[in-house]
Amino acid sequence: MQAVVLAAPGHPLELREVPAPEPAPGQVLVEVTVCAICRTDLHVIDGELDRPKLPLIPGHQVVGTIGAVGDRVADRRAGDLVGVPWLGWACGVCRYCTSGRENLCPYAWFTGYDLDGGYADRMVVDARFCLPVPRVFEPVAAAPLLCAGAIGYRAFRLAGDGGLIGLYGFGNAARLVTQIALHEGRRVFAFTRPGDTETQRLAVERGCTWAGDSTEPPPEPLDAAILFAAVGELVPLALAAVSPGGSVVCAEIHMSDIPTFAYELLWGERIVRSVANLTRRNGEDLLALAARIPLVTSTRTFPLERADEAIEAARAGSAETPVLVPG
Repeated sequence: MQAVVLAAPGHPLELREVPAPEPAPGQVLVEVTVCAICRTDLHVIDGELDRPKLPLIPGHQVVGTIGAVGDRVADRRAGDLVGVPWLGWACGVCRYCTSGRENLCPYAWFTGYDLDGGYADRMVVDARFCLPVPRVFEPVAAAPLLCAGAIGYRAFRLAGDGGLIGLYGFGNAARLVTQIALHEGRRVFAFTRPGDTETQRLAVERGCTWAGDSTEPPPEPLDAAILFAAVGELVPLALAAVSPGGSVVCAEIHMSDIPTFAYELLWGERIVRSVANLTRRNGEDLLALAARIPLVTSTRTFPLERADEAIEAARAGSAETPVLVPG
């Protein structure tokens, strides 16, 4: 089969012929229909997440059809449309797994990092960790929901129930969170790179009440802020923008250092917290909500042989999520 392979961080991706995998007990074989590119892929490819399986097939926003089922799989069938997210395996017995926090399992394996991912024709997946995809979605539209959508959803829920949410960075995840927030009757303020008037215009078009530079204070205090930009310098700015009792949620898996800031910014029972991975429940809840709203994704497809071009489109912050489509 064909697959896009990372030989080592910082090296160019290579399109290779590799042996087709076979499902082991507890696994299913997924015939990949599409795989959306995520910023986490860039962190892996660039070596900012520094312990990937090598060589590695990246990709963890996968939608495909189950082609074969291994032994000891009871609840998945050939022909099922499924999504494969970042969390690819957890032990199920540690104190995190048994308390609904499998995203923090110290033994977890992640798709497109510890496990080969979806930049390929086929992949094998632990049957417990592939999510049924509602048939209301075309695969290419569903793919960005599996990480940008699900991580954004987890961050949004951890931000609390306040009516005014600030989003720092207005990429794929923020655009999906905006749709959820508006569906729930909340207002959204968008913060972008200073001077990025094009993205600010897009944010207002997508329903945000206000959009401006990330270095600006908002026109009124926020109830919570979510950082979708991997820039530690934004944390003090976001703390200054939220009201007492408000939360700042850092949604990126990798972030530059947070600078020293005055305790006064944290005082008033403000909270700074991170989001680490996602649970299967997050993915299931997000897919169900996405089908009800319904959430709209914006994508641009690329064949596997143009994976480098798709990666650069993601790096440039394209308004359309790059999606790889096997041949």
